[in-house]
Amino acid sequence: VQLQASGGGLVQVGGSLTLSCQASGSTFRTLTMGWFRQGIGKEREFVAAIRRGGVSTHYTDSVKGRFTISSDNAKNTVYLQMNSLKPEDTAVYFCAADPRLILSSVAQARDYDYWGQGTQVTVSS
Repeated sequence: VQLQASGGGLVQVGGSLTLSCQASGSTFRTLTMGWFRQGIGKEREFVAAIRRGGVSTHYTDSVKGRFTISSDNAKNTVYLQMNSLKPEDTAVYFCAADPRLILSSVAQARDYDYWGQGTQVTVSS
């Protein structure tokens, strides 16, 4: 599976950005797609995931109500719509995929086999 992430940038506090991650090399509907982020000096943390083309979505508490993960199965693409951005959202964002992930593992970076390159999101105050 190859993943191509895009959409990062610089935005002011309260602004919005949409990240995209296009997958190739596998049947998209079988994949669990996740977004993770890593700030400077911090460990990689789970942000959101969408299972098997939209069967379920999952979010870390700090982004609930502000971020929305969705997928376009025709385009093999998952999106992360980020609203009401805060300085603490500043990080490199990574998309990840796995065809065999179980529900209890969607937030575990170690359980994803495939990773895209990161895209920088910077929220300025």
